[in-house]
Amino acid sequence: MPTSIHETAIVSSEAKIGEDCRIGPFCTVGAEVVLGDGVKLDSHVVVDGKTSVGDETHVFPFASIGLAPQDLKYAGEPTATEIGRGNQIREFVTIHRGTEGGGGLTRIGDRNLLMAQAHVAHDCQIGSDVIMANAATLAGHVEIADRANIGAYSGVHQFCRVGVEAFIGGYSVVVKDAPPYAIIQGNHAKCYGLNKVGLKRRGYSRGTIEKLHHAYHLLLTAKLNTSQAVERIKEEIRDCPEVDELVRFIETSKRGVVK
Repeated sequence: MPTSIHETAIVSSEAKIGEDCRIGPFCTVGAEVVLGDGVKLDSHVVVDGKTSVGDETHVFPFASIGLAPQDLKYAGEPTATEIGRGNQIREFVTIHRGTEGGGGLTRIGDRNLLMAQAHVAHDCQIGSDVIMANAATLAGHVEIADRANIGAYSGVHQFCRVGVEAFIGGYSVVVKDAPPYAIIQGNHAKCYGLNKVGLKRRGYSRGTIEKLHHAYHLLLTAKLNTSQAVERIKEEIRDCPEVDELVRFIETSKRGVVK
């Protein structure tokens, strides 16, 4: 189907627009923007800067994508925003492009849901199948792994990481790395152990869940410091990729992990 551009939309002649796109009333699309096939911008959406938006992504009214970061060090250098396929970006979401000092790229993967008023700051790296609930906020340089869930009105401190399948409860303040497969909640956030319900819903096997539960017991309740817990996990739990991912996450942390 042909692309449809509303008569009130302002679309640069230099922008690259795919097939079957829908650009609604009062949208603004800048010269360096690339929209994939089937992208839908409802109305009053601004997409600017060097920004690419993947196929079948739906952007709801009043969202702002690819504008300059809220970083006083940013001096207008050319940086970019990259958004994958099949995302839902809801009302008033803001996604800012990268900075030279942070790698120059804000990247969002595929099939994510960013609920109303969520904010993704400069140089963030978000995986796929992530949910950011209403007004969830990522400071600069945050990394969110696949299938993580960031609760409403939560804030993640700059340079923090959120592990795969992590569940951050609403109104939390995360100032260290949030480990994978866990429930993290509070201000400042604490780790409340394995997200068993979430893992069951995702189809993880009983054996994997039991091994992860044992790993979190060693990490949180066995009266061991983090280094001791990691060594015990390595000794006692083998042949489990998910536990290996937990160990890798802890060992590569620069800010320390939420406990």
